[in-house]
Amino acid sequence: MSAQTGRNAPSEQESREVAEAARETEWTAPSFVRELFLGNFRLDLIHPYPQQTPEDRAKTDAYMAKLRRFMEENVDSDAIDRTGELPPEVVQGLRELGAFGLKIPEEYGGIGLSQLGYGRTIGMVTSMDGNITALLSAHQSIGVPQPMKMFGTPEQKKKYLPRLARGAISAFALTEPGVGSDPAALATTATLTEDGTAYILNGEKLWCTNGTLAELLVVMAKTPSRIKNGKEIPQITAFVVEVDTPGVEITHRCHFMGLKALQNAVIRFDNVRVPRENVIWGEGKGLKLALMTLNTGRLTLPMSAAYGSKVAVEISRKWAAERVQWGAAVGKHDAVAQMLGDMAANTFAIESVAELASALADEAKNDIRLEAAIAKLWTTEMGWKIVDDCLQIRGGRGYETADSLAARGELPIPVERMMRDFRINRIFEGSSEIMRLFIAREAVDTHLAVAGDLIKPDITMGQKIGAMAKAGVWYAGWLPKRFVGGGQLPTAYSEFGRLAKHIRYVERTSRKLARSMFFAMGRYQAKLERKQALLGRFVDIGAELFAMSSACVRAHSLRDGPNGREAVLLADLFCRRSRIRIKELFGRVTDNADDFTYKLAQDVLKGRFAWLEDGSIPAVRDGSTSPAPASTPPMERNLSDTRVATQIGGGA
Repeated sequence: MSAQTGRNAPSEQESREVAEAARETEWTAPSFVRELFLGNFRLDLIHPYPQQTPEDRAKTDAYMAKLRRFMEENVDSDAIDRTGELPPEVVQGLRELGAFGLKIPEEYGGIGLSQLGYGRTIGMVTSMDGNITALLSAHQSIGVPQPMKMFGTPEQKKKYLPRLARGAISAFALTEPGVGSDPAALATTATLTEDGTAYILNGEKLWCTNGTLAELLVVMAKTPSRIKNGKEIPQITAFVVEVDTPGVEITHRCHFMGLKALQNAVIRFDNVRVPRENVIWGEGKGLKLALMTLNTGRLTLPMSAAYGSKVAVEISRKWAAERVQWGAAVGKHDAVAQMLGDMAANTFAIESVAELASALADEAKNDIRLEAAIAKLWTTEMGWKIVDDCLQIRGGRGYETADSLAARGELPIPVERMMRDFRINRIFEGSSEIMRLFIAREAVDTHLAVAGDLIKPDITMGQKIGAMAKAGVWYAGWLPKRFVGGGQLPTAYSEFGRLAKHIRYVERTSRKLARSMFFAMGRYQAKLERKQALLGRFVDIGAELFAMSSACVRAHSLRDGPNGREAVLLADLFCRRSRIRIKELFGRVTDNADDFTYKLAQDVLKGRFAWLEDGSIPAVRDGSTSPAPASTPPMERNLSDTRVATQIGGGA
């Protein structure tokens, strides 16, 4: 199936309407990040830094100890990377440990960890093997367990959760060959049978992680549209689908740059009969279900980024202390020392953001859609830089494979594999670019509610005057408060000690950010949504402010512990460097080449600069970059055998 083009693709307006309809439009609970973008520094929403309960901490630590022992004794990550396969005995061992039911409540046979406990556990797994992280997290962060916990009926929970806890692997099926982040283009359909007892599912799904091993799928499909006020409203519905149902076919296992053992599939549905009782939450609620599931599902990635960064720091500091060049350890040379200090401070901040977002999810008092999105965006971007710096510090040994290092007698430190495996985090569960657009839309939600009518193209003059009056009253009270705040008082937040100056900076800068966004709305009005580079800078400023807040509040909570002084030093350094990044971002709000770059890029699309490519061998030739393989690769030939072996190993 090819990507949708021309008249088959939805219009921009249709895509926007479908996306808007799926949004959580109400803010019934507070959000620290939302208030940050509005210039309201609600420190009380994250301070004191939330902690695991002693009971949950003890349960998590005990489980992590068992899982760690299993990983160290049974998992050969280099072999997994080399063969591209997860050994059936490893998958079965994970089943027996209950690793597929980490967040499933104990009443349904699961381990019953909190979101923070689950994140710490998955983070530990990531520090050794990203393939196993993908297996476990795709199953329970976005697979059947999470939406079933959130939206399943009592009957559905009783039917599926115990089975999932025992190790029935699940997968999530939303993306299609022609559909990435645009749900309006969804082509998979589910049609109600005449007797109303089932749906007939037809379509194809792409990049279903765990798809080659899964027994159960969450499938998003278009159901018949509703008509409201004479207008057709597309409906997307979520279904639980049994993989052994007639008509479900695994047509291809996808292979990637990293995560070589990722069990990722193309799945085709040909007249698949799905009982009506397999609808999750309700007809037409599928896309909203997916977005709400991702609010917590995305939190796995920040914790993975944190633990991947920990390993990168460990490798870098040990090598920088051991490797001698020009008469001194390379860590003594300023160029490397700058990298090491930055890596350590950034790792502390990444873990602070990841733990804070997870703890807020556990408290269930705040609306965390923005916290989760920013945590995913910022930690994966910053974590990628840390892994890249780790490779740079290791030099040629960082670029060399672990197997090659071992073959010539050196420690098989897998930095090359780490880099390949980590890169997907900036794409998984919403690419960085999509995350920035999502965050920007939520960040300006209040402004759109107040002044959105002013930028509607079809508004009458009378309506515009009324909208101006309404907006004028609101902004007359709001805008003056964005110029004055507690961050201007030299003694404010003194309980934070040497970090108080950074907390004051966050308060002041949140107001500056809110003013800048307001002025940008006034300047660009309806055109602002197309200024994605500008909106991205606003989002990145907000992300840095959230990271600074998280690092300072966490360091404050650790100040009396055994590593309290070190935590404060790390937070201090992180904030100093974050402030430099924020200054640069603000500078580029007004001083940039965005418009010129955009215009030139459109000419690139038209082929005006194709002469730049002269002399190279074309990579894209008739849709193929290389000749077709002479025979089916062994992993694909044995796909059915792999499924059978895994299910025999303990599937429900």
